[in-house]
Parts: sequence; structure tokens; C-alpha cells
Amino acid sequence: MVIGKPFLTVEQIQKRVKELALKISEDYEGKEVLSVGILKGAFMFFPDIVRHIQVPMNIDFLIASSYVKAQTSGAIKVHADLREDIKGKHVLLFEDIVDTGLTLKYIKDMLAARNPASLKICTFLDKKSSRKADLDLDYIGFSIPDHFVVGYGLDFDNKFRNLPYISIFKERT
Repeated sequence: MVIGKPFLTVEQIQKRVKELALKISEDYEGKEVLSVGILKGAFMFFPDIVRHIQVPMNIDFLIASSYVKAQTSGAIKVHADLREDIKGKHVLLFEDIVDTGLTLKYIKDMLAARNPASLKICTFLDKKSSRKADLDLDYIGFSIPDHFVVGYGLDFDNKFRNLPYISIFKERT
């Protein structure tokens, strides 16, 4: 396995996180938000961004997965659902990366059926070239090419999540 030099540095990441938080704060001014971190991948991005959002918020988490190592299994599993009723609330989902979009579309549809006042998506990384689901993203940290990346919460076989930067991952053959 090879972890190369940073594709996105700590400085680039933190600058963009603050920019996104400012935009979200402006868009939700005067509203209370239910911020939902989608785990495990968003475990680094989520606290970094909510720390900078300047509107009242409640926080909840959802655990979902569809990946095994570097491949999507196609089967979407929700391991832990929200604890809070979202009916009539402004819900903002925070995701680490959107590639095929299948998992996030499943989650968005599941939550939309619960009648929130609004439901928006903030993703740290958008890999649009891999998209298979029709999905609108409201806030995007970085658009990236079709590379498998690790770090800042993203993993390969549950490893490399702790890297403070994003790196392109390559398996040695």
C-alpha cells in the first residue's frame, strides 16, 4: 500500500472548512439547524465544520455504509439511525465523500420521508465522475477527480482515517 504526498493539505482543508461554515451560517441565519454527521467517514470533517457554524444547532449522527475495502458493495446498511425526530426541522447532512451517491441518496430519501422543513447536503469531497444517483449537493468542499483517496476520515479497510490530510491511495501489486 502506498500513501503518497498530500493531495489536499491540512491548510487547504481548514481554509475550505471555514469558508463552507461561513456560507452555511449566512444561509441559515435566523434558523435552528439539526446538523447530522454521517459516520464513520465524516468524523473529522463534521466537528471541524460545526465548530465554525454560527447559528443555533442540535447535533445527531447516523452510521451508514456500502463499502468493503475500496469497492462499493451495492448494499446500503444503516447501522445507527437518528435519535431525534426531524419533522419540521432544518436538517443539514454532513458527508465525507460523494462518489456514486447511492448511499447518500438512500439516506436523503429515508430522511425526506420524515417531513423535515428542509434537507440539505454538505460534503467534504465530491467525485462527480463516479456518480450513479441523481443527487443535488448544496455545499461542496472540494471536487476531485476519480482517485481513491484516504485521510481526514476517509479509509481503506478502516485504515488511514487518522491522516490529517487527503492522499491518493494506491495498492501495490
